[in-house]
Amino acid sequence: MLVITRTEGQSFKIGDNIEIYISDIKDKKAKIAISAPKDVKILRTELISSLGK
Repeated sequence: MLVITRTEGQSFKIGDNIEIYISDIKDKKAKIAISAPKDVKILRTELISSLGK
């Protein structure tokens, strides 16, 4: 697992076509924007476990 530190307004890339951007941080919560092709599935892990997968 890779752990990195980013501040508001910074981003990082996964491969050539996925970018993760930290758009806001308030009260120890980060608002994250994800730019990815439409064919890439993005699911929250709590939803995956509730779906029985």
